[in-house]
Amino acid sequence: MAQQIIDKDKYLTYLGKPLVREKNAMCYGDMTDKYILFMIILSADMAEGTAYEAPSKILVQILSTDTTKPSHERVVKQFEKNNLYDAMDIGLIWLNKLNENDKT
Repeated sequence: MAQQIIDKDKYLTYLGKPLVREKNAMCYGDMTDKYILFMIILSADMAEGTAYEAPSKILVQILSTDTTKPSHERVVKQFEKNNLYDAMDIGLIWLNKLNENDKT
């Protein structure tokens, strides 16, 4: 299986790993790890006192990077949060926990 090399200078990074957003989908993590974090913004509301929309419902998934599995089997954990901060916070806790467990 060919391994893709990611040029980290091309992507925004957070805690040393790529964070990529396209429209309402965000992907965080390194494809060389066993799991990545995938988030879909399901709805957004106007942020109070601004003219900007803020995510108000986010579907969070921890996905296996094992491409030999069918897509429905790659979802390891899934939950919803009401803001981006909580989605990233809880998502990173689960992502780190699962990736650390894989190393032991």
